[in-house]
Amino acid sequence: MHREPRVVAVIPARGGSKGLPGKNLAEVGGVPLVARAVRAAVAARSIDAVLVSTDDDDIAEVARAAGAGVVRRPAGLSGDTASSESALLHALHSVAAHTGVRPEVLAFVQATSPFIDPATLDRAVERVRGGGEDVVFSAVPTHVFLWRETRGGAGGVNHDASVRQRRQDREPEFAETGAFYVMRADDFERSGHRFFGRVGIERVRADHAIEIDDADDLARARLLATTADPLAGVGDPRHPIVDVDAVVTDFDGVHTDDTAWVDTLGRESVRVSRSDGAGVARLRAAGVPVLILSAEANPVVARRAEKLGVECLHGVDAKGEALAEWAEARGVDLDRIAYVGNDRNDLPALELVGWPVAVRDAVPDVLAAARHVLERRGGHGAVRELADLVLAAREQTLRERATRDAARDDATRDAARDDATHDHPHHVRAAAR
Repeated sequence: MHREPRVVAVIPARGGSKGLPGKNLAEVGGVPLVARAVRAAVAARSIDAVLVSTDDDDIAEVARAAGAGVVRRPAGLSGDTASSESALLHALHSVAAHTGVRPEVLAFVQATSPFIDPATLDRAVERVRGGGEDVVFSAVPTHVFLWRETRGGAGGVNHDASVRQRRQDREPEFAETGAFYVMRADDFERSGHRFFGRVGIERVRADHAIEIDDADDLARARLLATTADPLAGVGDPRHPIVDVDAVVTDFDGVHTDDTAWVDTLGRESVRVSRSDGAGVARLRAAGVPVLILSAEANPVVARRAEKLGVECLHGVDAKGEALAEWAEARGVDLDRIAYVGNDRNDLPALELVGWPVAVRDAVPDVLAAARHVLERRGGHGAVRELADLVLAAREQTLRERATRDAARDDATRDAARDDATHDHPHHVRAAAR
């Protein structure tokens, strides 16, 4: 882990379930529910560590494969009567015991909500970290008229049955989805409950609000997965959502295989990948700034950067300082930068950025510091692989924006139809005939 786990996501996932046996391993969109929750939390930029609390070997194996750490839940906290809060407290204590760090923010994420959008999870974390709220939970707005059956007959719960208000005249209420609860960790430990202090609501889309309790819920989720899945195509841990505004790379061991040819005059030459060059070209075409930041003073570094048409700082010993200065000069937040390296001198830069990335053959310290390890080795298409991840994340952002805009337009049209229906009912009836 490249940074202290200040924001920790915990996913409680017991092996037993009476309502739907094996529920946490049931698949939606071909992915087990617990793996879906892990992928959503891993994709959230604000979360430093993702843990699954479980008593089940199969769940533990799936969780690790999806990119989570595992906290073994003791038998006393694994029964039907054990609360989620008890599992969360146990996980927090485990983090403190193993790292010496007490997390500042806890994100309680539930595997029974298969459609968690990492962006909404990030927004909830930032609201808590910003100090405005102590707890933020996921909910969906609703204008449903609720009724309760009594011996004297059914009666309205959230409305006066004798006054039929229009949808647009009623303030929305909110249905808790159960997908996530983000809270201040210390205050949660003191209260022992997920709701305390100032509570805020993070709105989620209605088609992301399904919670799986039984076989019917699971069947509906599987149908929705074809159209409403926020992780579709990008949830695989091999293909994370690298949502950044700039890419910075080392040179030797990243653009090259960390070897050099030396002729009889002592002149060095290196081997580079044309695939990497194509990846850099795609980043430039998309408007993503690229910097080569290298400790190597050999002019071959600058010549390669010139060929690629990107900025270059080489002969740099203090990579962290140089990166910070470059980012400030260009107005790019360090959290919005991906840096890919391979050796120990990359560590100061890796520790600064939101997306520290390592090539497959990096040294152990760099592999441990990386948020993502590429499948390819340095000089063999690693830069192209990172470029593809960055561009895929950009394409997803554009798709999500288009979906939100379409949903907003649909809501506007629905409201207009509601107005017409209530204001001119005889026109509607005439059209129906």
